[in-house]
Amino acid sequence: MTEAYFTNPLIFLIKTLFGLYISIVVIRFLLQWVRADFYNPISQFVVTLTAPVLRPLRKLIPGWGGIDLASVLLAWLLKAAELAILAMLLGLDRNPLLALGWAVPALVGLVINLFLFAILIRVILSWVNPDPYNPAVNLLGRLTDPILIPAQRLLPAISGIDLSPMVAMIGLILLEMFLVPPLALLTGSPF
Repeated sequence: MTEAYFTNPLIFLIKTLFGLYISIVVIRFLLQWVRADFYNPISQFVVTLTAPVLRPLRKLIPGWGGIDLASVLLAWLLKAAELAILAMLLGLDRNPLLALGWAVPALVGLVINLFLFAILIRVILSWVNPDPYNPAVNLLGRLTDPILIPAQRLLPAISGIDLSPMVAMIGLILLEMFLVPPLALLTGSPF
């Protein structure tokens, strides 16, 4: 009883702190991938939080084909560290190096969920008709357009109602259902 009393809050803190920073690193990668405006205040916030770790890492790992490999590596290593620490705290008798594999399905799920939340936020904002020059609106548009534009081609607006976010979200959820469980099974992830 007393062991779980202290372990559960510690697990919560580890998941929260690692999860927030890993999400910010993945968001930085996605913003670079969609070529978002890095003069945007939100982009500057993300860059400021990630630059101290990524700057030295980029000297060792250059980008390739427009992909920021240093961000990908950092997110992967941080997720592996988080999962290794959680496995140790939960008493899973596993090799901590296995967490490198466990991190792959977790990161795939994280990327899909970030897109899901970004689309959902964009839909909610469209109901209140925000200022189109708002930095958050511009960033959300830039981030979600690569997914929503193909969905809009597939299902154009019907009577002025754009159902493409629903199509995109259904597609993302199906993608997660088809990708993450097999990856978790393949890597032997206990999470």
